[in-house]
Amino acid sequence: MKDQLRKLPFLFGVGGAAYYTAEMTCRGYSHWTMFVLGGICFVIIGLLEHRLRYSRSYTWLMTVSSIIITSLEFFTGLIVNRWLGLGVWDYSGQPFNLMGQVCLLFSVIWYFLSYAAIVLNNYLRCWFFHEEHPHVLAQKLQEISSRQTAATK
Repeated sequence: MKDQLRKLPFLFGVGGAAYYTAEMTCRGYSHWTMFVLGGICFVIIGLLEHRLRYSRSYTWLMTVSSIIITSLEFFTGLIVNRWLGLGVWDYSGQPFNLMGQVCLLFSVIWYFLSYAAIVLNNYLRCWFFHEEHPHVLAQKLQEISSRQTAATK
């Protein structure tokens, strides 16, 4: 329990800082709410992966992560951009957007970036909280995948 009280805020801070830095690098600006959103997404993705790591494929985890990120971005956009009128982002010019708050392009980008988030989360848990090393985890996942493949033949 004591580790959880240290771990989750730490992971929140790393995720928030990573997202904020990525926005500053790519767009030249960001907003403090993006730090909060990035932190929340990073923690949720890490908890999801940690809980389901031996029962789901990375493809499944990345798909669900993309859906989670897109959903949280949509609701954050409704609050920050629509309700508060801060205009932090606007995807209205993007094809397949929903109310200018989310769009298909960024959902696909979140899919691929979620892999990096999962891997980073695993390494941070290993380095700072002495959890299972990602290489051991990868071997176990490969063994599970091999068994599942053999069982379907």
